[in-house]
Amino acid sequence: MAKKSKRYAEAAKLVDSTRQYSIEEAVALMKETSTVKFDATVELSFSLNVDPRHADQQIRGAMVLPNGTGKSQKVAVVAQGDKAKAAQEAGADFVGDMDIIEQIQKGWFGFDVLIATPDMMGKLGKLGRVLGPKGLMPNPKTGTVTMDVAKAVDEVKKGKVTYRVDREGNLNVIIGKASFDNDKLVENFKAIYGVIAKARPAAVKGTYMKKIVLSSTMGPGIPVTVEK
Repeated sequence: MAKKSKRYAEAAKLVDSTRQYSIEEAVALMKETSTVKFDATVELSFSLNVDPRHADQQIRGAMVLPNGTGKSQKVAVVAQGDKAKAAQEAGADFVGDMDIIEQIQKGWFGFDVLIATPDMMGKLGKLGRVLGPKGLMPNPKTGTVTMDVAKAVDEVKKGKVTYRVDREGNLNVIIGKASFDNDKLVENFKAIYGVIAKARPAAVKGTYMKKIVLSSTMGPGIPVTVEK
């Protein structure tokens, strides 16, 4: 552990926490300060001037990143009939109806994303207490409650990310892997930045994005310029 801490300390010295880096500079510096031996996940953290206690300030949604996330996600779909068949053809890893619901009740969570058709939500609702805390409950806002299950599965497989502001006004989202070309990470950043900027609630006065930090797995945080 001490060896990791030493590597982290050396990497952190390369980051000037008193300044804000352009996204291009931040991506280059992130690669320079990534200390792990595996392909690190790259994440953006937004500190927003919002109060999520108000419904109109709950920043939440989903989008497909231009260059994906570099992470393969296992998708489970709760649907029946033609919709179940469409999900299978679209490449879902697990497809079923009551059998999947019963497996989840018994403690099975072998998936990263759960998609359901609206007619199955009444049966899934009773699992809210176990799915909710894990961020796995299907929701229309993130496109995981839908009749077009094939499209939903396809988007997840292509690199769809979900984002949700927490109680403190912070929002974290993955934008790729450290092995991505710099320009692909920059493109992913600009795509998610644009979506978060557009979601600014009308009630917010003054500064909306207080701080943006780019980081890699176990790497130091790099402050990114917040465009006015």
